Amino acid sequence: MTDEKKKVNKQKKDHWFSFSGIRKEAKRVRWPHWKSDGQNNPGILQNSGEVILFTAFFAIFFVLCEFGVTFLLKLIGIGA
Repeated sequence: MTDEKKKVNKQKKDHWFSFSGIRKEAKRVRWPHWKSDGQNNPGILQNSGEVILFTAFFAIFFVLCEFGVTFLLKLIGIGA
């Protein structure tokens, strides 16, 4: 094969680190919806709400555990 045929058979590289490559890749991404589309497809708002509730629950849980341990330590005479 000559050099010309090799160049013809070789596919053009996709340069992802360019503005056109980044734009093309952003179009390929399956972006989530803001609101849920049913039970199996939660949206951003539902996921964010679940994360906030989960975090708040465990924050309250650990604060209550801290108060409980402090109370038990004071009960047996350790601590101020």
